[in-house]
Amino acid sequence: MGLEFEIIPAIDLKGGRCVQLQQGKRDAVLFSAENPVKIALHWLSLGVSRLHIIDLDAALQEGYDNFGIIAEIVRQVKGRAKIQVGGGIRSYKAALRLLNLGVERIIFGTAMLKSPQLVRRIADEFSPRRVMIALDVRQGKVAIDGWREVTGIEAREAVKMASNIGAGSLLFTNIDVEGLMGGINIAIIKEILSYTTLPVVVSGGITSVEDIAQIEEAGASGVVIGSALYTGKLRLEEALRLRRRQDSNL
Repeated sequence: MGLEFEIIPAIDLKGGRCVQLQQGKRDAVLFSAENPVKIALHWLSLGVSRLHIIDLDAALQEGYDNFGIIAEIVRQVKGRAKIQVGGGIRSYKAALRLLNLGVERIIFGTAMLKSPQLVRRIADEFSPRRVMIALDVRQGKVAIDGWREVTGIEAREAVKMASNIGAGSLLFTNIDVEGLMGGINIAIIKEILSYTTLPVVVSGGITSVEDIAQIEEAGASGVVIGSALYTGKLRLEEALRLRRRQDSNL
């Protein structure tokens, strides 16, 4: 495994809790815990270099404000790990609030299609490094609005749009396998990677260290892992141990 490859735990926020939903469905809760800050510190204690936070309430436009929780996680983690945040970032004010807080990069999804000028403005003002585009794909087509709307846009076209808009990295999620803990579809991952030279972080279906190894070998820059960690199917310590073992062999 390469030195830059990152293993990133997901912290999805809904109603002030840390949750894991199956394929983003609100009524399919796989895991729920009251203290997201405690969970973030737990992952940090195991040696991760980055945390992935998604505000599901903002993504689904359901009104609950998770900003205070995000701010507290940033405050306690800052300087020890990088943080990337996504979910419902659809205005300059929302993006600025997170960047000023100390979030290392923000993730745009719906905004790339509906407010491309916003994404370009943030990339221009703060550098492409701080802008990640989420490519959430269901059956080859991009989904937006908290995965509730599947557009007619092909993944290849979306990758090109993200590059043209000034993104510094991509987050590819295969919705078809996300949350099912049945493993990855390496073919579509390789296909996405073939479309771009931007760093690509992969999410969706990652269940084992073998999945992680396949994704890195394909050329991705990291993985985001959620459900498999929270249900105990994959232990973060095991993934990080593999990471360190591979690094020591370089």
